[in-house]
Amino acid sequence: MVCFLTFGLFLLVLVLRQSFYRFPKEYFDVLQSYIEISNKRFLRIGNQMYKYSTARNFSNNNFRRSNRNFSSQNGFGQSRNTPKKRGEFIDQSKFINKAVDNKNEKAEVTNTFQSFGFCPQLSKNLSTRDYSLPTPIQDQSIGHILDGRDLIGLANTGTGKTAAFLLPLIEKCFADKFKKVLIIAPTRELAQQIDDEFRKFSMWMGLYSTVCVGGMPIFRQINSLRRKPNFVIGTPGRLKDLKERKEIDFHEFNFVVLDEIDRMLDMGFVDEIKRILSDLPTERQSLFFSATLPEKIKNLVNQFLRDPVSIRVTTGDTAKNVDQDIVRVANHQKFDRLKDLLITDELEKVLIFSETKREVEKLAEELVKDGFKADSIHGDKRQSQRQKALLKFRENQLQILVATDVAARGLDIDNVTHVINYTIPQTYNDYIHRIGRTGRGDKKGFALTFVS
Repeated sequence: MVCFLTFGLFLLVLVLRQSFYRFPKEYFDVLQSYIEISNKRFLRIGNQMYKYSTARNFSNNNFRRSNRNFSSQNGFGQSRNTPKKRGEFIDQSKFINKAVDNKNEKAEVTNTFQSFGFCPQLSKNLSTRDYSLPTPIQDQSIGHILDGRDLIGLANTGTGKTAAFLLPLIEKCFADKFKKVLIIAPTRELAQQIDDEFRKFSMWMGLYSTVCVGGMPIFRQINSLRRKPNFVIGTPGRLKDLKERKEIDFHEFNFVVLDEIDRMLDMGFVDEIKRILSDLPTERQSLFFSATLPEKIKNLVNQFLRDPVSIRVTTGDTAKNVDQDIVRVANHQKFDRLKDLLITDELEKVLIFSETKREVEKLAEELVKDGFKADSIHGDKRQSQRQKALLKFRENQLQILVATDVAARGLDIDNVTHVINYTIPQTYNDYIHRIGRTGRGDKKGFALTFVS
């Protein structure tokens, strides 16, 4: 309406100026001023409408109904008929699987830690932590890494991949303290966990590390990098920032480890990883560790690894010692059903996964209001808050930790009895890593997935 009115006034002025009528000049000045003001207002309104429409992504002017189900209790539910926004279709039968006794199916271990010839201090540190026999991935990987071979390690979660690369690299750096190691992990929590393991394994060996992740003061990390640590453990985004600030030189590193590389590619870090690998020296040792080997990883292997050794220690699609089942429940009854489960004695230490950061925070708040010892971790929380929540959960000060998939990969939390998928994960691969937080080692775990 504003558009037509403004355009009509503009045409009127043109006609009058060309006509034989002699209006005073002041009339035309007033009309032109009004038109200019109207045009500015119209353009401002038009820009606002354009920004709003692009943000809402209205396609072909079809205004779609919101996917949010406002009738569901506490806003946690999702409309039964609403399709998933992204991700793959997952057959619900895959969420049902009985745990089996696989003690007799373990891969044969041919070495002890003494067989690898570690230096006395490293051997002492292993003995202090009661490390006597390596896991299969450690047994098959450590010798090749000590020999300087590039390596691809494929193993399910909870199989000891971290020690598989840390121990031989600590041994190498202890022998030559001018050597430097770059370890790249997908999340802050996994990077911090790797650093914690490094510090325990390298006690009294004169080796130092720094963690470079987002959510923490970058200037502290810069000061730590200037002390020339032997191990730099970081996430792709923060390493990229430090490179742009010229505070880290990737050409100085002799070894590079990409841990949970499949997760990093899922998170969209493929370009950052390629840039980092391209900046590393040609003469280096590269180690890739992952649970799966999709085509993107094969391309990176062909491009950046030299004659790699491939180690595969997997036990199938899902953890065989995790008892998996579904919970059928209407969307508006999900939260009540969840509370009914959590008050049972069997659910001693529970990790709950939900899809979005907002859902995770809201769910944790509601559980706390109802008297449960719960907290949450997600990407919008400060790193100090996330670490505090994880520490409380590890030390059994919390019964429940609610998380997005940021916690699904790599984290090693002891004695998690149950994993609950409050929302269905985007991919079956994400499901595998969610439930891998329970049933670790020889312990039996339980995984429950809520479905409508």
